[in-house]
Amino acid sequence: MGTTAETAAETVAELVHARWGDHRPGLKYEDRLLTAHQLAARAAARAALLADLLPPRAEPHVGVLLDNVPEYPVWLAAAALAGATVVGINPTRRGPELARDIAHTDCGLLITERAHLPLLRGLDLDIPRECVLVVDDPGYAALLAPYADARPGEARLRPVGPGTRFLLSFTSGSTGAPKAAICSQGRLAAAGRSLVTYFGLGPDDVHYICMPMFHGNAVIADWAPALVSGAAVALRRTFSASGFLPDVRAFGATYFTYVGRAVQYLLATPERPDDRDHPLRTGFGTEAGAVDAARFTARFGVRLVEGYGSSEGGAALQRSPDAPPGAIGRAAPGADLAVVDPETGEERPRAVLDRSGRLLNGDAAIGELVNRGRSPFEGYWRNPAAEAARTRGGWYWTGDLFFRDPQGFFHFAGRTDDRLRVDSENLAAAMIENILADYPPVASAAVYAVPDPVAGDQVMAALALRAGEAFDPEGFAAFLAARPDLGTKMAPRFVRIPAAMPVTATNKVHRAALRRDGFRCPDPVWWSPPDTGRCGTAYRRLDEEDVARLLTRYREQGRDDLLGR
Repeated sequence: MGTTAETAAETVAELVHARWGDHRPGLKYEDRLLTAHQLAARAAARAALLADLLPPRAEPHVGVLLDNVPEYPVWLAAAALAGATVVGINPTRRGPELARDIAHTDCGLLITERAHLPLLRGLDLDIPRECVLVVDDPGYAALLAPYADARPGEARLRPVGPGTRFLLSFTSGSTGAPKAAICSQGRLAAAGRSLVTYFGLGPDDVHYICMPMFHGNAVIADWAPALVSGAAVALRRTFSASGFLPDVRAFGATYFTYVGRAVQYLLATPERPDDRDHPLRTGFGTEAGAVDAARFTARFGVRLVEGYGSSEGGAALQRSPDAPPGAIGRAAPGADLAVVDPETGEERPRAVLDRSGRLLNGDAAIGELVNRGRSPFEGYWRNPAAEAARTRGGWYWTGDLFFRDPQGFFHFAGRTDDRLRVDSENLAAAMIENILADYPPVASAAVYAVPDPVAGDQVMAALALRAGEAFDPEGFAAFLAARPDLGTKMAPRFVRIPAAMPVTATNKVHRAALRRDGFRCPDPVWWSPPDTGRCGTAYRRLDEEDVARLLTRYREQGRDDLLGR
């Protein structure tokens, strides 16, 4: 999926302009259908409105706080035409953290909907009232009416070229607030072009976008290739496992993308004799897990292609049909990816595996995945320290641990820092710790990742309590429920109550020991089982039967070797 000089010269604006006059289906949503021409016309109208609303500035930024409704891709196209930058705002963020995301990225215009207005109440946003547009407000259509005759390319805030910044996608690090990764019009167009070529996508395909569009996966891997090939997109407001196949059939969807546990949610739906009665051919994404990817193909007859990559675009792995179980894939042709010692930069030796595929020389073989060649990474918005750390020594450092087997396949082995990836979202441990530290009985808190039985991580917290305090599961759940800054995926799945927090010789929390122990430790552990509803709403004591069932689940998924690392 490499980039050629020819495709790198494309811009998203040119791809949007090319849909003018195309009267084939362009967007499907619920019972609505818009042609590609209608989409281009709506984008041109919003680009003209944008040019009137925003004062002249070097870098116009448009925050988009929407579910997957038709206005989301329309505003993406409008920003491309106008030369503006779209900031995908994550609606699972809360309170001051949400306000920080909007302020940090200098959003001069915010596009939202009535369902998300409660998230904005009480926030100190430096955005004029007239620059907060509510797309399902009755006045929105009247605001757009004067621009109904606009054409693509007539209204621009700045010149547009391949290097024009187009997206700022938030991604979390180990500490501090999320970083906004930059994606230019040229890189997005090239990514879309390469996926079209790789999967053989064409104008008769229908791309089903059920992952949230504030996430890079939906825009880069689903919307962009549809724009390149002239295909239609079909939107689902929010992902629904029960609604997936009915949508696919109603929309005639042939391609979709996924992240996190979406595949597992689909497999959890009741099997039906017509599970293969649909037009879907291909799914592309991450974190399905080898076992469930195979189960999905066997049940639904849909090929899943697992990949590795990020919003930063610094390194990518491609899965091939000959990849062994558990492998992510190989580097793209011409890419110089390696697994190295994070301290010395020396390449790690290849893995030694037993007949069952278990790693025998983990201490020697595991290292950080780096890209030693040319990287598409375009930096972070106003975060030079994070950018320098990511590109130190002229290499791109992914922050992820891998090992490489004798055949050259890369296998994921964990995180180098305190990041957690929960259901496709990167979370920073320090931010969750700051919240838990406010719980009155807590003297100190440490948050860390334990492997999810299927894919990614789960949140575990160690809470050292003040003298005389005891853990109150109901009180802790109530505390979490009352925190407006606790994102929807931040609640701990497991809570360890140590007599004293384990520390290193320098009196730092011994995170490696906590991770190694996981939920199998001598201290009391409380957990929020999946059958209690949303994580964090109820906790009960983890007992031996619970642990046995969990270990069976890990073994079934081929991930028991991740425990204790």
